[in-house]
Amino acid sequence: MTKQNQSSVVEFILLGFSNFPELQELIFGVFLVIYLVTLMGNVVIIVTISLNQSLHVPMYLFLQNLSVVEVSFSAVIMPEMLVVLSTEKATISVAGCSVQMYFILQFGGTECFLLGAMAYDRFAAICHPLNYPTIMTKIVFVRLVTFSWISWAIVATVQTTWVFSFPFCGPNEINHLFCETPPVLELVCADTFLFEIYAFTGTVLIILVPFVLILLSYIRILVAILKMPSTTGRQKAFSTCASHLTSVTLFFGTGIMTYLQPKSGYSPEAKKLMSLAYTLLTPLLNPLIYSLRNNEMKRAWMKLWQRKMVSHTV
Repeated sequence: MTKQNQSSVVEFILLGFSNFPELQELIFGVFLVIYLVTLMGNVVIIVTISLNQSLHVPMYLFLQNLSVVEVSFSAVIMPEMLVVLSTEKATISVAGCSVQMYFILQFGGTECFLLGAMAYDRFAAICHPLNYPTIMTKIVFVRLVTFSWISWAIVATVQTTWVFSFPFCGPNEINHLFCETPPVLELVCADTFLFEIYAFTGTVLIILVPFVLILLSYIRILVAILKMPSTTGRQKAFSTCASHLTSVTLFFGTGIMTYLQPKSGYSPEAKKLMSLAYTLLTPLLNPLIYSLRNNEMKRAWMKLWQRKMVSHTV
């Protein structure tokens, strides 16, 4: 008799947008441009902050970590997605699928917690400016960043191991662009009720709790800003927080739509589009949001550019 946990599937087929073959080349071109712009924008932020001592403060070091997450997130998803779009039958091994799922969970969750830490940093800076140096010390910063990365390494390990402990008996077609947990779980030939309870509860805690804490932080920040006597001070504070709040809305909004939707509430194509919203749009737009709305980043880029031009002329 065959053991219950034995799988007959050794590889998966990623269907992508196979229902729209006439659009495959166009979608491939658009996604390739998005991938290159995403990498370039986030790498520029990482390098700029690394080379400018004036930006070595928690606000920008959090941003640097966020850009590292975005680059890593894109590198895990986009190359495989481009392969799916450029071939008629894109396959991925079970081991490869599990590795991709692990890193999607790792980087997605780390971004959730980093955005929460960034909100706390802005709350401390604006609501308690005199005590800010003692609140956001180097040790506190290191602990927040370390917790964001390590906690999600543990969660990703547990969840990925659990998913791939289930048997996959066939079919082996994943109706998605990459190995995200919900579409992979649909291929399991076993009872996944306990896992689904765990996954839903975890998603609520992981997405909603940081999101609520961020909203509470910004309510306090808004109250503090409105009490500022200086119009210039209010404008500067609003400008500082606007970029972060825009990023939070993009990431958590699309994440909630993707992971807290009813199981059969949307078509597979709609689910793919919602996944693309936070896997493509957020990493692409974060550099634009932070650079276009942040004068210190612009000044840092100008200094680097001038330094480079001087070095070429000497």
